[in-house]
Amino acid sequence: MNRPRSTSLSGSAVLVPILVLAWGGDPALGEGPTTDAPALSAGQVLPPLSRAKIHLAAGDYRRALEACQQEIQERPSAASYTFLTYVYHAPDGYLEHLSAHERWGTVEWVYWNLAYRDAQDLVDPPGGLARMAKEMIQESVRHQADMHAAMATRLDAAMTEGLWHQQKVWRESAPDRW
Repeated sequence: MNRPRSTSLSGSAVLVPILVLAWGGDPALGEGPTTDAPALSAGQVLPPLSRAKIHLAAGDYRRALEACQQEIQERPSAASYTFLTYVYHAPDGYLEHLSAHERWGTVEWVYWNLAYRDAQDLVDPPGGLARMAKEMIQESVRHQADMHAAMATRLDAAMTEGLWHQQKVWRESAPDRW
């Protein structure tokens, strides 16, 4: 499988973690390359992958992951597994960029974003130094990305390979827009 490894991003300038644009939006939803929230009428609910795009654009990795996992639970497909793989790559690339620029305070923010679940975390916070958090998060997201990429490939190897090709082209043309 010729999927890009996130470890090759060490010199990338990571400004906004928007991997979704790598393939030009979510083809399963018929979306183009945008992260703008669609206009909703009262009571209308966004599909999980649309919510994931918005959370990812905001840098809310935990909610983006949860939305992708909901999509896989409700409508498993090669596209949904591949989308989840991209979401796992986002904090990996972003953390690599932050550590290269010695921005450990922001690494802590990413850690808190992934660790925070509810009000209990405010009084009993998960501990961890920023550098340790970076290593723990990157190891976990790389493992999860590889696992979900393999699942997507098992479902539809041709479609997945096409998406990886699109992502590679996008990474080469926009290495600073994670």
